[in-house]
Amino acid sequence: MRIVVVGGVAGGMSCAARARRLDESAEIVVLERGANVSFANCGLPYFVGGEIEDEGSLLVQTPEMLRASLNLDVRTGHDVVGVDADAQTLVVRTLAGEERIGYDALVLAPGARALRPDISGIDSPRVRTLRSVEDAVHLRAHVEAGVRRAVVLGAGFIGVEAAEALALQGVETTLIQLADQVLTPVDTEFGWLAAEELRRLGVDVRTGVAAEAILAGEDADVITLSDGTEVSAELVVLSIGVRPDTAVFEAAGVACERGAMIVDEHGRTSVPRVWAVGDAVLSQDPVTGVRRPVALAGPANRAGRLVADAILRPEGARPMPAPLGTAVVRVGRLTVALTGASRASLSRAGIDFRTISLHPNQHAGYFPGAAPVHLNVHFSEEDGRVLGAQACGTDGVDKRIDVLATALRAGMSVDDLIDLDLAYSPPYGQAKDPVNLAGMLGANVLDGTMRLWDAQDLDLVRETSLVLDVRRDAEVAEGMIPEALHIPHTQLRERLGEVRLAAAGRPVRVLCASGVRSAIAHRILAQSGFDSASLSGGMTTLRMVLADRADQVLTRPRPARDV
Repeated sequence: MRIVVVGGVAGGMSCAARARRLDESAEIVVLERGANVSFANCGLPYFVGGEIEDEGSLLVQTPEMLRASLNLDVRTGHDVVGVDADAQTLVVRTLAGEERIGYDALVLAPGARALRPDISGIDSPRVRTLRSVEDAVHLRAHVEAGVRRAVVLGAGFIGVEAAEALALQGVETTLIQLADQVLTPVDTEFGWLAAEELRRLGVDVRTGVAAEAILAGEDADVITLSDGTEVSAELVVLSIGVRPDTAVFEAAGVACERGAMIVDEHGRTSVPRVWAVGDAVLSQDPVTGVRRPVALAGPANRAGRLVADAILRPEGARPMPAPLGTAVVRVGRLTVALTGASRASLSRAGIDFRTISLHPNQHAGYFPGAAPVHLNVHFSEEDGRVLGAQACGTDGVDKRIDVLATALRAGMSVDDLIDLDLAYSPPYGQAKDPVNLAGMLGANVLDGTMRLWDAQDLDLVRETSLVLDVRRDAEVAEGMIPEALHIPHTQLRERLGEVRLAAAGRPVRVLCASGVRSAIAHRILAQSGFDSASLSGGMTTLRMVLADRADQVLTRPRPARDV
């Protein structure tokens, strides 16, 4: 049996390696257009930034290594330019000319190509993507040669990592993003935290603008932006997104949707004896139902293994689960991670949901180095099922998102999180882990013990309700919501009359720093007959949501004068 795999790296090489382990007698041919068939794609920005020093470290496997260990026939520099599905034959272009290669089973793992905007000057030699080892080597060489100014177009995961890498190398870097925030898959407050950290690194972050033209110069290119400003750069990194690289296969009859190949639960395409995996495959979001490709290495690797099973052991092959899109990115001192649906994607899908925001420490507060994990958990209003989660902080972020990704895959409800038996020791966590605390808060919301109001609803709350701030005097002095009533939570029981008089029949909306003290205040108020709710995530979340507007919206109370 001859299995031909088109494309290496994650999905293709995973499929080829698994196929060999299942069938020693099969002829397995891997065709790769580029020079490297198995490289650390996700490590490229860290090579540019100098943290990965040796280019050879990026090469996971070479054709020689793969032949020796797995007896794979790996052919680099082989570009598939045609498919004859009836004859089960590929047309392959090489330096020696075209050749035809037959197959019994064909696995397509072509990946995706970087999007290139239709603007003048985009073909400048100073413009480079960051998709291959060659790209990374090129960028690193320019940095080491003394590049002083760079522009990164696009602030997705790779764009943010590229901007960080350049800034860490001392390059004056401008990051241009068409959307209103960096890292658009995450909730807006975490995108703002990431942008602030990039600015701390020295990156000039500009959101809500697009590059309109690139004018080549002798020493640098000039990028004209949609707001009328110009930025000069000796190096331009293009990272505005990718598109499935499927034109050849779509022309051969493989059914596609917006360029992504449509497959069944075992990776089969619409063409007999042809399977597909990786960035070029259409997936259906298991939470929102949105159909889109998922360009992540983890799902591609796992899918490659399952496709090999489907080809060689079809009777027992497991179906491929729809990827949740779990991802993590380092931004300076911060880690930002997500799994499942975001607030924006749930809203677009018309799904009724609630969001809880909390800011517990990543480990015991009395142990040195305690720092907050900013955590959002989205769950169904109907049955409490976890729909998505996001986190940001300096430590412990990836651990919590991995736990929540597992809970999401298992179909757990938010109150199930209370019962997760997670490892605890003061240097590593808390007896009530942040995930457990999210479950407790979610359970309180589901059963009505806790009512929440959201920072996004601040304007409406100010119009219709009394805002009650239960923080300490020193905290309030750093900024408070205008016209809010300030009563520290320890004094609230004795001063309920003041609240009733100020509310004048209106609802009371309570806040503190992170939501813990306002939860206590809410229980006091609710049991005293008030229409009460606590701000989810407290002033910490509110400042993150207000972002650059916080200092304009919040006021500092005037100190009392002696009479």
